Amino acid sequence: MNKTDRLLAIVLELQRKTVLRAEDLAVTFETSVRTIYRDMQALCEAGVPIIGAPGQGYSLIEGYFLPPVSFTAEEAVTLLIGADFVEQRFDASYGAQAQASRRKIEAILPESVRNEAARVRSTIKLLAVKEGESRGREAEGFEMLRYAILEEQKVAFEYSKRLPEADGNRQSVRVVAPYGLVLMRGSWVLIAHCELRQGLRHFRLSRMSGLQVLEDKFQRPSDFNLRDYEPPDDRNVYVRILVNTSILDKVKELGSYYMECMEDHANGSLMTLRVRYPEELLHWMLGWGADVVVLEPESLRLRVREEAIAMLKHY
Repeated sequence: MNKTDRLLAIVLELQRKTVLRAEDLAVTFETSVRTIYRDMQALCEAGVPIIGAPGQGYSLIEGYFLPPVSFTAEEAVTLLIGADFVEQRFDASYGAQAQASRRKIEAILPESVRNEAARVRSTIKLLAVKEGESRGREAEGFEMLRYAILEEQKVAFEYSKRLPEADGNRQSVRVVAPYGLVLMRGSWVLIAHCELRQGLRHFRLSRMSGLQVLEDKFQRPSDFNLRDYEPPDDRNVYVRILVNTSILDKVKELGSYYMECMEDHANGSLMTLRVRYPEELLHWMLGWGADVVVLEPESLRLRVREEAIAMLKHY
């Protein structure tokens, strides 16, 4: 239990009981009597009216109390769904804390609010993310990186980077100063200063292996704010495709991070996408079969043709 949580818990204990000795509080919170003395001093300095009687213990001035927390049904549902999300998408430690938080929230709700919150919540569901190899690696890496970020320690890992060429991925060993974690389009991404590239870079946790927290310390720049940080957009290549009318609704529903605009056309819809390199779209387009035709660039048309020929050899 950290100091802030312990101070609040001490006040709640004093509200519940008339007088408590420092020795009793030390046993309750599994700390030393000296620490309890310091906690009492901190509470007094914060304005909590505590009375200390030598040989008897501590008590609150009569009439002082912390007001109970109250939530509307909508506020309770928001917090409970948030706990569900944390349990699914964060590491095991945060998942356990999310479960504990959910139980505490449900315990303090009045029966009428609890029943209404349960009714609203029964109409909303977060589908659990299936645990696969990459998902398991993400969860394991998340906990280690979270620790490294808070302790300002560098990390090292082997990173697999997808290349525009057709010959697969490139492996490289990176040593970075981790600044923060961002959930981007369903995947966790580390924002870090890379020693190899001498600048800020993004690393997908699912592409990391052999992650290690190093002893080397770093200091995050004072002007870096993760909430205000906007990653640079280096998608400078435009791709134009023709989408058949029969699948247009499905394409719109699934959407694409790369999509720039769509225009109606006699034979379907002209879609313009912006990418770093054309091959990023190769497998996405092949998934639509003959209902999507690449118009430009020519290099991507050739890649689709080569892939189709290679697939034909298997049938």
